[in-house]
Amino acid sequence: MVHLGIIKKGVKVSCSLTVLVYHCVSTKKHNDMSNLHSSYNKIEALLHELDAQDYYLNQIRLPRLTDKQLIAFSLAAESLGIDSERYLFKRIPHAIKAKIERSVHNRRRRRLAFKIEQFRQMITNQMTVDRQHHIIDSMPLEVCRFSRAKRSRICRDTVEVSPDYGYCAAQKTTYFGYKFHAVCSSDGVFQAFDITQASVHDIHYLEEVKTQFAHCVLIGDKGYLSQQWQEDLFEKKAIRLATPQRRNQPNFEPFNPILRKARKRIETLYSQLCDQFMIRRNYAKSFTGLTTRIVSKVTALTLMQWFNQRNGNHINNLKIVIA
Repeated sequence: MVHLGIIKKGVKVSCSLTVLVYHCVSTKKHNDMSNLHSSYNKIEALLHELDAQDYYLNQIRLPRLTDKQLIAFSLAAESLGIDSERYLFKRIPHAIKAKIERSVHNRRRRRLAFKIEQFRQMITNQMTVDRQHHIIDSMPLEVCRFSRAKRSRICRDTVEVSPDYGYCAAQKTTYFGYKFHAVCSSDGVFQAFDITQASVHDIHYLEEVKTQFAHCVLIGDKGYLSQQWQEDLFEKKAIRLATPQRRNQPNFEPFNPILRKARKRIETLYSQLCDQFMIRRNYAKSFTGLTTRIVSKVTALTLMQWFNQRNGNHINNLKIVIA
């Protein structure tokens, strides 16, 4: 009789837990849909302040969901950490679901990647940041596990954009994929970024930096240490490249503590991209899809910083919901 009593109680407890779990899942689904819809409406309004136009692609038949609304929907999902398109369309608000299909959304978003980047640049120009001091760094982007690299067909669209092998000195590992290069302000706002094959050395990105920046201080790590590049940047663009010296260099001087502390800003920014925006998680099969995902994530981060600045909050408090 004792055992039967225990079994009966166990059944009751099991049923209660099932009901509780179902209630939690239902509540989370409802909150996700509510937050997504609220964020979408707010972001659409913010984008409308930047550009009053609604369509950016030459289409004979205008779709029910405008190009601006599609971009707002994509950025809202990224801002909430919804990284999977399958999960996104399970949580999609009914008002948007009636206007677009998943396959159409994916194709249109890739075609609108250029406009998403334009919005990011507009937002950056709207923000009041320090434009005299910039920080440069790179970050590895794996497309698959190292053991699968030889048989992987991910992003092998053409030879020029195919992933390859690279070495990450910070993690002391060899990986297969790409390298994310970026320049941010001392406040932590991305000013420019690019994607190269993993084997490209960090210092080659300075050629791109020369075309976009001038009359500023550029802070980097030892990967950008080069007297030739320091002289070239200063003579042509008045850019002072500040990097730590190696201890075996002649006339060694310790790195300025203020600059060392400032350089940590981009490392924190990369951590936020990896943790909150999951930039290293790759679902894309083509290089265009990969770049679209990265542009969307960086734009969503910049949008959240702008939202914080407009509301008088610290711009890098990114654990917020735009609503």
